Amino acid sequence: MAIARMVIALADSMALAVIAEGVENEAQRDLLAGRGCHNYQGYPFSRALPAQEFEAVMARV
Repeated sequence: MAIARMVIALADSMALAVIAEGVENEAQRDLLAGRGCHNYQGYPFSRALPAQEFEAVMARV
């Protein structure tokens, strides 16, 4: 968690967004959200997809 806090703080100081990789459950997401990280990647959001499938999903969003 110390590393995550440091990365989020550094990104904030540089006006950059942070994307947390490997978020595997709601508790992890909530912990990151409480620290200011609001972008996530991980299985609860979507399983890994082939490029074509990913593009089709993004076209619907």
